[in-house]
Amino acid sequence: MAGDEVVLYSNPRSRGRMAHWMLEEVGAPYRVVTFDFAKGEHKAADFLAINPMGKVPAIVHRGVTVTETAAILAYLADAFPDAGLAPATDDPARGSYYRWLFFGAGCFEPALADRMFERPPVSNRGALGYGSYEDVLSTLKAALSPGPYLLGDRFTAADLYLGALLGFAIQFGAKDVAAEAVFADYVGRVIGRPAHGRVEGATA
Repeated sequence: MAGDEVVLYSNPRSRGRMAHWMLEEVGAPYRVVTFDFAKGEHKAADFLAINPMGKVPAIVHRGVTVTETAAILAYLADAFPDAGLAPATDDPARGSYYRWLFFGAGCFEPALADRMFERPPVSNRGALGYGSYEDVLSTLKAALSPGPYLLGDRFTAADLYLGALLGFAIQFGAKDVAAEAVFADYVGRVIGRPAHGRVEGATA
């Protein structure tokens, strides 16, 4: 119904693709407002009223604004539970789901940024919430090795997020990620989903 429409603020060359993909996965009614970064449209006053950071993605649903990619995915999984992309709140697997969804946001993303932008290592890596890039990859490899997904046979929003991030890493030259069959196979399974294909077709 119209009142349940999700408005996604995005750019196809951003993390907004993950939110768009999630909208396709959950089957939500939605429309996309696309910003031209070169024109600074994401810094216009009307969008800064929605997200003062001037970042995408952001969604508005039922009068509520949600920003930050992992939060958007978690919100949509709960708002549209029939899609089955999050364990129920009374399911013990909910803990593992949260663990890996926020591992993506709190550990993998910053560690990957360190590597991609060649940030100098800190003298006390224990002061960082994720330790090191190597620690993160090792932990993620162990989590994914049993397969096929983070929660076994069940695909969740956490897989969408981490699968997209690993795919991004491979796309932009992370040879240590691409060389690991467990990562390459996982990314192939995740991006092979029909919902991902629909987004790729819509934004090509």
